[in-house]
Amino acid sequence: MLSDILDSFRYEPGIVQLCLRLLCALIVGIVIGTEREYTNRPAGMRTHVLVALGACTVALTGQMLFCEYSAVGAAPDPARLAAQVITGVGFLGAGTILREGATVKGLTTAASLWTVACLGIAAGFGYYPIALCGMVFMLFTLTLLEFFQHRLPGRNTLSQDYRLECQDIVRALDLLHEQENAHHVHLRNILAQRTATGHTVTFTAEFPGIGSRKRQAKFFAALTAAPEILQVEEGRKEPV
Repeated sequence: MLSDILDSFRYEPGIVQLCLRLLCALIVGIVIGTEREYTNRPAGMRTHVLVALGACTVALTGQMLFCEYSAVGAAPDPARLAAQVITGVGFLGAGTILREGATVKGLTTAASLWTVACLGIAAGFGYYPIALCGMVFMLFTLTLLEFFQHRLPGRNTLSQDYRLECQDIVRALDLLHEQENAHHVHLRNILAQRTATGHTVTFTAEFPGIGSRKRQAKFFAALTAAPEILQVEEGRKEPV
């Protein structure tokens, strides 16, 4: 009985079926978008909802065009419009990808936008189990798998931005390289500038492996205690 109902929804979409498919796409976008919003990613809930609804609308339009024109002898392809969505969303996802030195961020959000569009297409064609089960597995990937990923050996890397003020730039850079070796730190994006009272040095420190937070605290303490450094400021801190 349930399969017959789903088949009737799939091949003869009426106003109720259209609303249910859009509602399914809305739920997918809200659930996945909320997770991205909670983790403060470039694309949040509204973006994912709009992508899911747009993809669902395109799939519905393709199916309605097929039903309308096949009645007069034409043979349109209901999947042609949906195929363009899969390609087009890739350009939207590219806008969420950021490159900071050797680090690339936003790939997961770009992939989530593309996957949400695919789930929206499934909802638009009436394949509710695909859309809803795909949403559950996608949420599992974005939450639990990320939790385990950051606990793998070598994956727990902490990135921290710093800004130093000093008088002697040569002694300050020598100190940084000494602390880099002492605390197993990777320094990148080092930029030194002259100021009216001395010099400022900005850089990013990466602390890979287990115990990264403890080593980051020791590294910061060593900088603040050094007589070569007048002032130390911390900026962005996040796991890579």
